[in-house]
Parts: sequence; structure tokens; C-alpha cells
Amino acid sequence: MPRWSIVYVRLVDAFCAKVGRFAMYLLYVMMAIMLWSSVTKFFSFPAIWTLELAQFTLVAYYMLGAPWTLRMDTNVRMDLLYARWSPKAQALWDVFTVFALMFYLGVMFYGAVDSTIYSFEVGERNPTAWRPVMWPLKLIISISFGLMLLQSVSILIRDVATLRGEKI
Repeated sequence: MPRWSIVYVRLVDAFCAKVGRFAMYLLYVMMAIMLWSSVTKFFSFPAIWTLELAQFTLVAYYMLGAPWTLRMDTNVRMDLLYARWSPKAQALWDVFTVFALMFYLGVMFYGAVDSTIYSFEVGERNPTAWRPVMWPLKLIISISFGLMLLQSVSILIRDVATLRGEKI
């Protein structure tokens, strides 16, 4: 494989691993928010922001963890036949299916970026009592789809290397 492709795979994999490691700790942030919510409700002064911030944190946890899930190949797969195939047959099938994934992620990335730009331009706020701005959450979603798109290209390069009998 060309040197640039190996460097690309290693850089994208390393970056997605760091983002995934960061996202892993967001679960603790969400737990702290929910604990605070419980404490304030117990003392009869509930905070209006806790449930919504916990939901936003969960979205960030889920979306920023997705590129890492692709990187580690731990996504859910119907492998009635796939698991029995040789590594080269699996790589051939993955080369075929990764283009569908890239198309899907491209459409989602386009929509997420468009929605983020709109949110910036109009100062979009969530229509609740707390009324938080929406652009940070939408920016996280856009970044996540962008990282998943980069990771899917990394998967494609890795599968082509497997078909060529090389390992990255």
C-alpha cells in the first residue's frame, strides 16, 4: 500500500481513538448531572436544566463514540454467513458495503452541517423553559458524522490492503 494510505489510516484511527476515549467519560458527566437532579429534587428546588443537559450529554456520548465503534469494528452486524467467510471474502464484502456506508454518512454529514450553519445564523434555541442554544449539540453531531466518514475511508483502505494480502 502507498505510504500516504498507511499514514492516513494510522492518523484517523489514532484521532478517533482519542475522541472515543473522551466520549467514554461523558457517561460519568451524565451520571453527575442526573445525581445533581436527584439531589435538587429531594431538597425541593429542582433545576430546570438537568434533564435536558443529560440528554445533550447522552447525544454527545453516543455520537462521538460512533467513530471509535467503527474503528474497533464493534458495530452490530448480521453475520449468519459473514463470520464463516475467509478474511479476504469478508474484506471483499466490506469493500462493497463501505460505499453504501459512505453514501449514507455523506448525506447525513451534509444535513448535519447545513443544520449547524442554520443554528448559528438564527441563534436557534430549544423551545423549553431552559432554552439552551442548539449549535453546540449540532456541531458535535456534524463532527461525529465527519469523523465516521473519515473512518469509513480508513476501513476501505484497510480492506483493500487485506485483498492485496497486506496488513496495515
